[in-house]
Amino acid sequence: MGQAAQGFRYVQRADGTVVVTHHGRVAATLRGGRAAEFLAEVEDDPQLAMARWTGNYRHGNERTAKQHPRNR
Repeated sequence: MGQAAQGFRYVQRADGTVVVTHHGRVAATLRGGRAAEFLAEVEDDPQLAMARWTGNYRHGNERTAKQHPRNR
């Protein structure tokens, strides 16, 4: 099972399907080769991998943060 430190969890079902949830809601369902690829990647950094695979990785505020005086 995935960790809930930042809200992401994953469950691997008996048929090989992987279901990724974020705060209790289904964020992605992976099957076949994509599920196997996800499982191989999730071992390194689970929260980052799940964020990337669900598309919850970038929100468009990176440019604004880059231009902030504190980050120059």
